[in-house]
Amino acid sequence: MDSFKRAPAGLRSFLFAPGNHPRRAEKVFQAGADVVILDLEDAVAVAEKEATRAKVVTAMKKPRASLGYVRINGVDSRWCMGDIEAVIGPWLDGIVLPKTESADQLRLVSERMSEAERRLGMAGGRLDLMPIIETALGVESAREIAAAGPRVRRLAFGGGDYTNDLDIIWTPEEHELAYARARLTHASRIAGIEPPVDTVVIQVKDTERFRLSALHGRRAGFAGKLCIHPDQVAPCNEVFSPTDDEIDYSRRVVAAFEQAEASGSAAISLDGNFIDYPIVYKAQRILALAARISGKAAQLVG
Repeated sequence: MDSFKRAPAGLRSFLFAPGNHPRRAEKVFQAGADVVILDLEDAVAVAEKEATRAKVVTAMKKPRASLGYVRINGVDSRWCMGDIEAVIGPWLDGIVLPKTESADQLRLVSERMSEAERRLGMAGGRLDLMPIIETALGVESAREIAAAGPRVRRLAFGGGDYTNDLDIIWTPEEHELAYARARLTHASRIAGIEPPVDTVVIQVKDTERFRLSALHGRRAGFAGKLCIHPDQVAPCNEVFSPTDDEIDYSRRVVAAFEQAEASGSAAISLDGNFIDYPIVYKAQRILALAARISGKAAQLVG
């Protein structure tokens, strides 16, 4: 067993906010997202990147209801290592690495994170490292990236840069994202990590397009989604949470199968549906996710 403190499973919504706007950063923590990602990369102008690091740390130190991650600049930038040095501390839950294209990039960042943790007297490996895969090379390297080390709990998909990299037309139906999504979900499953986090939707005022995209991701095996506006959080949490009907049916599946198993049967029919072990395992997974979400809500109320 390693000493890594894991972020909980069942995270659905990952909300970005620019790190250089302290008031906006403070407000996003109240938006209901499971994770808030304060950004040092795309949302911050070059002239402000270094000064923004301190603002991000200040925001992270305040009481908050969400996990707090920071998206640092990419490994190939001149700010990456300085970002790591500046933002790591007991106030942080994770680092997001953009444009990840290899396992070596993750190992390099993880080593620097470990150095910072040791220097601050933190437990080794407490912080998560979430790579965003957003290029053709990253997609093709997804299996190696997913298995890069114990800090990597889940992958994320960046559709904006991915479609730009391949000069793809990004349609509301998103058929053009199917291959990348499949690569990420398969890589995650093979590596034994959490299901991946789906891409942003850049049409921030188009709630229906966001919901449709979230449904595409959910059907493809993703467990959550990146958000770039607070209004996207509620539909995101809804799509990636089990419905009341799914929870009720899953309970009946588990109860009926347990009763059948006790009498020596491992295959039954319920509501006209054939039920065997794979169906039961899925029902158990739904119930476990519902319990985690319910527990999180209870903590926030308390």
